[in-house]
Amino acid sequence: MTVAADGALPARGRAPASVRTATVSRGWIPAFLVLLGAAFSLTAASWDIQWHIDVGPDTFFTLPHLVLYAGSALSGLASLAVVLMTTAARRADREVDTTIGGRAVPVLGGTFAAPLGYLVSGAGSAGFLLYGLFDLWWHSLYGFDAVIASPPHIGLILSIALSMVGAVMVFAAAWAHRWARLGVILAFTVTLAFSLVATQGLAEIDGGVVDPVSVGVTFLTVLVVFMAVGFLRDIRLVLGFGIVFAAAQALLWWFSPWATRAYAVAVGLPMRDYVSPVPLVPAEMPMSLPAVAALTWWAVSSVGRDRPGRLVASLVGGLAGLVVTVCGLTQASLVYRSTLPTIGEMPPTVVAGVLVGALAGFLGRRFSAMLRAVVPATPREASAASQQASAPSQEGR
Repeated sequence: MTVAADGALPARGRAPASVRTATVSRGWIPAFLVLLGAAFSLTAASWDIQWHIDVGPDTFFTLPHLVLYAGSALSGLASLAVVLMTTAARRADREVDTTIGGRAVPVLGGTFAAPLGYLVSGAGSAGFLLYGLFDLWWHSLYGFDAVIASPPHIGLILSIALSMVGAVMVFAAAWAHRWARLGVILAFTVTLAFSLVATQGLAEIDGGVVDPVSVGVTFLTVLVVFMAVGFLRDIRLVLGFGIVFAAAQALLWWFSPWATRAYAVAVGLPMRDYVSPVPLVPAEMPMSLPAVAALTWWAVSSVGRDRPGRLVASLVGGLAGLVVTVCGLTQASLVYRSTLPTIGEMPPTVVAGVLVGALAGFLGRRFSAMLRAVVPATPREASAASQQASAPSQEGR
């Protein structure tokens, strides 16, 4: 059992002395390297998309692509290093600290012992490498495309997103340490921001009167917000997640156009005449997230007492979906200086947003419970669980 009997996470104090030295001296370094790689990937993806919009021509080895590759390489190498160190410790019969990436699981028939969080992030990085080769082959056949919805691009995006999920798990496992609070918030931020890149591929779908991109953004936003609320449970940390997300949005809003223009000047390529002043990726990130996170926490804690049932999670998720969808449509009209959808066009998208929000609330509740299971039990919790398990046998005697 990895959490207390009442569902609470371990106290936010110092880690036990037996694991504190090993974790503080080594555990936070690969964790933040994985997170840094994820941040590189998010920044490069926003930059690369803006490059295609504002400039156009590129090769497989443009600077945004190289930063994207470097991000996945950094996450992959850090994960591999932890897996090899854990495997060596197991073979030497040394105790493995479960706060470093989570419980170690056997890989390839027990040849390797991989902490769960680093296994996920490493698998995502390995998938990125394979899809990168696929992307190179794809472009050699069909030329260089500038669409997100091509098969290799979707594979690359999903692989990086998997690495970012691994980063969330790595910091969740280290919850007993102070540095993990910031890491979890940053990892949630990067994961949500990058996952919204994939929603641009939904523009290829003919949704009729429903805007598929808005529905996709709503689903992923509510899903990650529910995971964050269900795991963090502290209004200060939940609001911190919302504030950090808004700060990341502001940073990308400035960086993407600036880096695109600076790189175009450096390589001697002209900017297009119809350059938009609005960068695509940060413009799609919901500005309502801090309010939605606070609303979700309040609704869940008031009605579900921090452990909402499936019905409560779906109802609150539907409410959050309504807010995200309406605010998203309003945000798009303000940012792009366009008119709001007409009365006949808006309700179908809003209804779809409510439905996917309800589904996201249900799934987010389950995923947050899974994430909390990554947190190792403290010695006191392990002892209590052992006594609880042995109580029936003693009563039988």
